[in-house]
Amino acid sequence: MEKTNSTTGHPKGLYLLFATEMWERFSYYGMRAIFTLYMIKALVMDKALSSALYGDYTGLVYLTPLIGGFVADRYWGNRKSIIFGGILMAIGQFFMFMSALNYSNAGFATSMMFIGLAFLIVGNGFFKPNISTMVGSLYKEGDTRVDSAFTIFYMGINAGALLAPLVCGGLGDTGNAADFKWGFLSACIGMVISLYLFITLKNKYIITPDGKAIGESPKKVEQTTDSEASSSFKQSTIMLWSVVFVVLFFLFKGYFNFDYVFSLICDCCIVFPGLILSDSSLTKVERSRIWVIYIIAFFVIFFWMAFEQAGASLTFFAEEQTDRTLFSWTVPASYFQTINPVAIVVLAPLFALMWTKLGKKNREPASPLKQAIGLFLLSVGYIVICLAVKNLAPGVRVSMFVLFSLYFIHTMGELCLSPIGLSMVVKLAPARYASLLMGVWFLSTAFANKLAGDLSAFYPENVHKELKADANDFRFYASTTDSSGKAVEIEKLIHADSNYIKQGAGKLPVWKVELASDHAEKKPELAGFAKFASNFKSDPLISALSGSKPDSVMKISLVTNNTPVVDSFLLKQALLETKRSYTAISEDGKFLFVLKEEERKNKPIIAMEKWNLNPEKPTVAGFKIEGLYEFFMLFVGISGVSSILLFFMSKTLLKMMHGLR
Repeated sequence: MEKTNSTTGHPKGLYLLFATEMWERFSYYGMRAIFTLYMIKALVMDKALSSALYGDYTGLVYLTPLIGGFVADRYWGNRKSIIFGGILMAIGQFFMFMSALNYSNAGFATSMMFIGLAFLIVGNGFFKPNISTMVGSLYKEGDTRVDSAFTIFYMGINAGALLAPLVCGGLGDTGNAADFKWGFLSACIGMVISLYLFITLKNKYIITPDGKAIGESPKKVEQTTDSEASSSFKQSTIMLWSVVFVVLFFLFKGYFNFDYVFSLICDCCIVFPGLILSDSSLTKVERSRIWVIYIIAFFVIFFWMAFEQAGASLTFFAEEQTDRTLFSWTVPASYFQTINPVAIVVLAPLFALMWTKLGKKNREPASPLKQAIGLFLLSVGYIVICLAVKNLAPGVRVSMFVLFSLYFIHTMGELCLSPIGLSMVVKLAPARYASLLMGVWFLSTAFANKLAGDLSAFYPENVHKELKADANDFRFYASTTDSSGKAVEIEKLIHADSNYIKQGAGKLPVWKVELASDHAEKKPELAGFAKFASNFKSDPLISALSGSKPDSVMKISLVTNNTPVVDSFLLKQALLETKRSYTAISEDGKFLFVLKEEERKNKPIIAMEKWNLNPEKPTVAGFKIEGLYEFFMLFVGISGVSSILLFFMSKTLLKMMHGLR
């Protein structure tokens, strides 16, 4: 393939697409920054449900580009699809604004939220794959500037990602639930700006080097040969893959017991790639290049699966294991999320310049090799954190520099992989399948995001919350002994005054708290339960943990019958995470029960949480995760092995690309 180049820089259309994508990503990441906070703080959902909804949303957002890509390639073209998707997303953000505006009416607000999410998911499916494919159309085939163009375009994505949490988060997450509406409204405005720029300037700047409009017609119509223009799937082929789709879905859901969203993602990962390859109009070269996209998309799953720990396990690490003191200020754990977009904005122009200069000298690495380098850098980043936590003493926190180094190295890996991947899809995909194959590429990201959440669940916890319920769901059976060893009945315990606590101050009472299902005959009435909860206010455990000396905690609260039952640091951590409400330790010292006063639908309730103080260590593929070192080594292995395999496969993949790099 003959390479072409230009000394006049990049076409102006690149910068229009840069701005369009930047404001769209501002809208997406702005909403995402406050989404879970809104569910927890305004709609009073628990963290488990909020996390599940968040995971389903982010997974489906990367699934729908398959639909948008297919419609653009076959019927609408890129331009119409982008405008349609942008309008849907603006409407979706407005529904989120309406939800937050009426947050006090939980039923109505939740309905508005789900409608908004539906618009955002479908709209993103039409917007995301089509704007990415238009970047490559600005250049002639073989132009060496394409990889650097996608690196610049990728900088726009991260400029929006950097700006979004500062604006939408600053306006929405103020501590006042009523202010979330301003965060969603600003996200809506960002989407409107993106649409306005694209609609008003597309005809002037979104053109080919020959001056023709890009994306005005579907790729199927733009073909130059009759055989390509008439390519279509046979009805029997569509029926076959439809049956495969249904069978696989029930297999994943029924046999493997995956949830609905993960079953759908796994199903699409098999069916859509297979459907494309079944097109009889594909030439041998086209089919070979499509296989390269699929193979590298498989390796990309391992990259994002490890990279996306930034929003989960690495945030836990920043909160619990990182010394975030800067002078007299404690840096919020969420602020570490800004390192990546800042580094992208700083490094992206340098990487674009590097690829361009190497291209002029015919020394630029091929796309598969660049992505192998990206996976290798991801592994190096995790090696840094592994070295920091190895043999780390309990309670000791690592320097902020460790996380900064990890994110910086990961950003370099991302620049070698993600924008290069977008560029590769555009270069390798047959024109009539450009947007659909971009959707398949994003499908690997959907799969990876889901796996990232599952792997994050293996983060080694010193304590683990196993149950949450409110007063409508449970009753308590409780018993203890007084200083003489005599059993104290529950009603006496409920009515115990402060003198009882004082008399037993020398010997901490042992509380036994179990669900009513275990002791059906011992169910106190709700009035008695309320008194029981009130009695916890004078629990000496709370007073002990409010002290600053760990030794006093050990002496007062962690010894039962002269036997230590739980490590002081673990217990203190559990209570801090639950805001230190009313507490009780199980008789065997394994479980901590916390009673919390909460407001739900403007009514005060008492909720209960059950914490396992000594959870079983998780095992992944026979590898037992004893602590942080083993957990992070898991990602060193995943990304390292993937990097090595892709490196050795790069020459073969390059041959399968038939002259493209």
